[in-house]
Amino acid sequence: MDPRSPIRSMTQTKEWDTQDLKLLRSRAIRWYRRKARELPWRQTSDPYPIWVSEIMLQQTQVATVIPFFHRFLTSFPTVSALAAADEQDVLFHWSGLGYYRRARQLHAAAKLIDSQWHGLFPRSFESIQSLPGVGRYTAGAIASFAFDDRRPIVEANTQRLYARLLRLRGQLSELRQQSILWKFAEELLPNRGGSGQVNQALMEIGSQVCLPSQPKCEECPLAELCPTFANHEQALIPTPKPPKVYENRVEAAVMVYDAKKGYLMRQCGSKERWAGLWDFPRFDVTHCKTQSELLLSVVDQCLINCSTPIVIERDGFVLKHGVTRYRITLHVFHAGIAGKTKKTLPGLAWHPLPSIKKLPLSSTGVQILKRLT
Repeated sequence: MDPRSPIRSMTQTKEWDTQDLKLLRSRAIRWYRRKARELPWRQTSDPYPIWVSEIMLQQTQVATVIPFFHRFLTSFPTVSALAAADEQDVLFHWSGLGYYRRARQLHAAAKLIDSQWHGLFPRSFESIQSLPGVGRYTAGAIASFAFDDRRPIVEANTQRLYARLLRLRGQLSELRQQSILWKFAEELLPNRGGSGQVNQALMEIGSQVCLPSQPKCEECPLAELCPTFANHEQALIPTPKPPKVYENRVEAAVMVYDAKKGYLMRQCGSKERWAGLWDFPRFDVTHCKTQSELLLSVVDQCLINCSTPIVIERDGFVLKHGVTRYRITLHVFHAGIAGKTKKTLPGLAWHPLPSIKKLPLSSTGVQILKRLT
């Protein structure tokens, strides 16, 4: 290791020399071969399913991803099949995973691969990183797992593990800390082959053992090498993030039903939350002070924005969820038609219940549909 390395100058840990790094790798791999979870994307070196899994796993838990991963690959078994698919079909298969921008970028990247690389997933790190929705970490993961390229990986689980192995303080999101983490991640990798397995092992240890709170240090194969463990500083490293500040909002959704047409549905615009997905008509009612004011606002907004006169027939239920910096309380109402409706506006459509099940729905749209069925 370069004596001028920021890893040495910014931390109070032992020096990670060649032998220490070799011992760390061997212990991590030995543990991984005995303890690793059998995940479907680990059973292949095909970059396409590895790519799909990495995009799905962004901000989503493994247990949630697995059924979506199988369903997605069954419907789109190749890059070319994904490229040829209609965006609405792609969004439908993504419905329930959230962060739908990932699905659009995946679709756009598939089209690019199909046209520029004739459906063959690009081999070079630079080409992979040029794809929509693929950053340094994701490109490194694909190159490492599919092609065994010597590419470092720093994501939520490994950066926590690396911070403890380095006894690194400070906010890990800051540029200086990120530089230290990426340098250490690169120095951890062997010079000749095996980088993919080392990265997988370290990610698994970070995910299953080196937990944010109450890490399982007694089970960790790296505990004897960890200065944070030696100094009983697991609760201090990484430095806790400052609490997020959320804004409370109140919204209302209406299940407008017509016996002849079904339910009124609205496709979200390109600049809206859940762009391209379908949802029940939904309005911001944060300004309302009373229940009667809220109901009047819903009726008025439905007439103005959906050109549909309605009458609220009964309360449905309340859902609470978070979106970015908002904490939303969503009041859902049953409504009927209160007169002759004008011509259905663009972005709106009437759907019988079986038809709604085939639409790519927003996350709350999925929950409302479950209540209806």
